[in-house]
Order: sequence, then C-alpha cells, then structure tokens
Amino acid sequence: MAGGGAAASALSSPWRTLLQRALDANAHLKHSTFFQLATVGEGGRPANRTVVFRGFQEHCDKIQIHTDARSNKVVDFPVIADLVGELKEWPLGEICWYFTDSWEQFRISGIIDVIDGSSSDPAKLQQREKTWFASSMKTRSQYLGEPWPGVPVVDDDLDPSTGPVDAYCLLTLDPEKVDYVNLKSNQKLMFRRTQEGDDSSDWMAEKASL
Repeated sequence: MAGGGAAASALSSPWRTLLQRALDANAHLKHSTFFQLATVGEGGRPANRTVVFRGFQEHCDKIQIHTDARSNKVVDFPVIADLVGELKEWPLGEICWYFTDSWEQFRISGIIDVIDGSSSDPAKLQQREKTWFASSMKTRSQYLGEPWPGVPVVDDDLDPSTGPVDAYCLLTLDPEKVDYVNLKSNQKLMFRRTQEGDDSSDWMAEKASL
C-alpha cells in the first residue's frame, strides 16, 4: 500500500479514503508521491516548491514532509527557498497534488508545524526521530555537507544508528480544508473540518460544480 501504511485501514476522514485510493491506483508511477507545497514567502509573496510525501503521522491526518533546516543560511542563492524561515513566520500552507493516471487532484490546506532539533516537545522530537529512521540511508545522507550548489559532496559514511542530524527538519501539515476533483467522472467535492484542534476528525463534505 502506498504512502498511508497500515493506518489507512482505520481512516475516519472521507477525503483521506479518496487520497489513499488515488495513491494505490497510481503507485506504479514514482512521481505519484511528489506534490507542490505553497507557502507565504518573504514580503507576503507566494512561494512554491515540489516536495515528497513522507506518509501520515500516526493516529491522525497530518501529512509529513522532510526539509533541510539549513536553507535559511543560503543567502547567496535565492533560488533555494527559505522554507523553514517562511513557516516560522507564516505557518500556512497548501498542497496541490495531481495524479496523472486517475486524473484526480487534491488541494489540501492547513497549518504547518516545523519540528527541528530545538523543539521542546518530547513527543515531537520522538516523531522526528521516527521519521528519520524510516528514511533510506540515501535520503539521510542528503542532510550532510553543505546545502548550496558547487560545494563538494561529503563522502563520510553515515552510521545507520546515528539519530537525526541538526539539518534534518520534519514538517507536518494539519489539514483544515480539502478540495477534490476527479476529471474522469467530472466530480468535485469540498471537505471542511468542522472543529479545530489535533483531536478533531469531524469533516463536512459537499458536492460542487467544476
């Protein structure tokens, strides 16, 4: 099963059932786990980048994303977005996720939590460590060395038992609104969370015209 893991069998959010179905139907396509994440950038300007889906946080609908916490130091290369810095000032984000085989699109907006090594919440640090060890060694090695272009790659081998390095940052997007479009069936559904808070799983759904 793609992306959602075993927890997908116990879903309560109707949009997530649709998303898991789309992930399964498009699992043969490597790019099916890539989506666009839009945030509020410097000066209130929109900022967008392609990121990789790293699964759902256990027992909730929060979507997990990895990023490099060092990006805010790359002042000489503006092409590298200061995602961590943006989110600490404006923790709002929207995912746009299109599945090319099934012709389905999900727009998922909500609040993004930045979890780096400086977090004072033990539960969040534990979640960060768990996602670190769930990543491949190739993925973990990307957080070594310097993040900007033209700098030699570090050849030092990373010990598999080594915990998260300082550069590794976990982002979790807590969905508040989901717009779903199926272009094959000409169907559009809009989902809204009816209550705020981490424990809320109550959603209202309504059909809409394309």
